[in-house]
Amino acid sequence: MRVVRMSKHRSAGGGLKLLARFGFVGIAATILYAALAAAFTKSERIGFTPIQASLAAYATATLFSYLAHKSVTFVSGGSHQSEAPRFLLLAATGLAIAYGAPALLTVKLGLPLVIPVLVTCLLVPAINFFVLDRWVFAARIPGQHGDRSRQRQ
Repeated sequence: MRVVRMSKHRSAGGGLKLLARFGFVGIAATILYAALAAAFTKSERIGFTPIQASLAAYATATLFSYLAHKSVTFVSGGSHQSEAPRFLLLAATGLAIAYGAPALLTVKLGLPLVIPVLVTCLLVPAINFFVLDRWVFAARIPGQHGDRSRQRQ
């Protein structure tokens, strides 16, 4: 399998399709997280506390998100050895923002909770899209729907 880095420019139509796939995977991961957290909490056989259920569901949704973004959104030919740690670092960054925004904006500055929630909901996906596209899954398989529009000459 030959992997080629593509140029940074892509057509508007290709960019919109990429953004749509990114959104679809994100929504699917969110639904998976919510469904698993509820199922893990209600399952007497598993016996998770709500915190354990949330963490297990989050880990599962993160794995799903990684695999789906790699194979569906960005169609990357890069190795798991290089891309998985990058993805986990980005996921940890998002988690830090989700923790830090309320701590700073609500606790320290006294703003209503809706402000840090909105900041997190807007900032994390924007950062994720850019970093996934340009760093985590930068290796594209030529001719696939996740590639950038033109090869470097």
